[in-house]
Amino acid sequence: MSVVDSGEHLVVDGDLRVPHPGELLIGGKWQPSVGEEHMVVVSPATEEIVAEVAAPVAADADAAAAAAAEAFAGPWPQWPIGRRIEVCRRFCALLEERSDEIGLVWAVESGIPVRWSKTLHRFAARAAWQTALDAAEEALAPETRATPVGEVRIEREPVGPVLAVLPYNGPLATVGSKVVPALLAGAPVVLKAAPESALMMRLVAECAAAAGFPAGVLSVLAAGAEGSRRLVQDPRFEMISFTGGPATASDILRQSADLLPRTVFELGGKSPAVLLDDVALDRALRPLVAGAMSGSGQVCAALSRTVVPRSRHDEIVEALAGAYRGLRIGEPRAKDTDHGPLATRAALDRTRRAVDRAREQGATVVTGGRRPDGFDRGWYYEPTLLVGAGEQDDVVQQEVFGPVTVVQSYADEDDAVRIANGTQYGLAASVFSADPDRALAVARRIRAGSVAINTFGPTMAAPFGGVKRSGWGRECGPEGIREFTDVKQLLVG
Repeated sequence: MSVVDSGEHLVVDGDLRVPHPGELLIGGKWQPSVGEEHMVVVSPATEEIVAEVAAPVAADADAAAAAAAEAFAGPWPQWPIGRRIEVCRRFCALLEERSDEIGLVWAVESGIPVRWSKTLHRFAARAAWQTALDAAEEALAPETRATPVGEVRIEREPVGPVLAVLPYNGPLATVGSKVVPALLAGAPVVLKAAPESALMMRLVAECAAAAGFPAGVLSVLAAGAEGSRRLVQDPRFEMISFTGGPATASDILRQSADLLPRTVFELGGKSPAVLLDDVALDRALRPLVAGAMSGSGQVCAALSRTVVPRSRHDEIVEALAGAYRGLRIGEPRAKDTDHGPLATRAALDRTRRAVDRAREQGATVVTGGRRPDGFDRGWYYEPTLLVGAGEQDDVVQQEVFGPVTVVQSYADEDDAVRIANGTQYGLAASVFSADPDRALAVARRIRAGSVAINTFGPTMAAPFGGVKRSGWGRECGPEGIREFTDVKQLLVG
């Protein structure tokens, strides 16, 4: 694949045309980067360089934060909610028009198959922003209450400039769950994207520039370590919304501790799929595999633990192994590819280490556990199924963020719940049973922000977030909009 510089759209059709390669969207305008640093984009499928774009430096981060602060003092927070909805709806419509193109570019730079990106964009990204657009007016409506000292009016005001830190594994979905709700609330946003999504975020930036936001309301920076650190430490941000790992979240808290910004953290998980003993395996298999292996397992809510009854252990393992072997591994832009490469070499190395460590601790690889045949280049790793791991083994307790599932067996229903709750995480879970009422009863006992019954989730049309070390706060739905507001009482004596 060759690379062509162009001010037009990013189109994957033989050549990769990069819009504004030396510029950044700061405060709604394309501007040359202050620095001379460049970001090299490498294809996870071929390990070849596919593009080179400007890398944001500390001065660019400062300019974006200043633009957001100026915008907060400007008209955007004061606009009627209906007017903000109109602009945000236009932004989202532009994203939807270009979603296929965005998916192709994402496949090139992150290795996510277009088959998965279509699903994610339709059922996650679009669901998140459409729900927010529909809910915003009611979510932000004032209310009046009678009190012993007079009538009080309760109003919601935007929290202030927001730093939204997005992951590489679902950037468009988190535009829907973080950026759009913050904008609807009246908060200007600096969108800090992962370097692994630098190209697709240029499409998002083009849509933002064309949507008609007032000056300074939205900036898009795919910043590395230096720019990210500068943004997190900037006192002009009143709130940081972050999706990523617990270690990075802890680092953000340390770096920003003296500034006391509000935070919403979604920090990944070790999500269990609990199969009750009456499960209809033929019906459960498809959502089980999709829930575990979509995006090559690089999904925060991936069903990376399958908790099964001892009486059906071998039957379920055999069915899962067959389904994993049947996944089509290939070039991520191909429409029939189920399983692409991991996004980075570091992700591949982390996955290899996790499987090697699992073997050392006594687990057995049923299928996978290696680079697939015929793929000498690229960061590919086979869908991997493990059995025999101990409850405290690393592969059970730690998020791999790769295509690795571990099967755990239980004695009875209480034991299944204990195992499901037996990690530091609590983001998502699933329960499969032929009896929906029985599944619901088990789901209520699982400590997780969302539990799906006979499917996998969560849905981003409803509030979503974690418990324990999976984070705090909620995204999506009216609750997700209100996270970006302060509550004010106006008392009339």
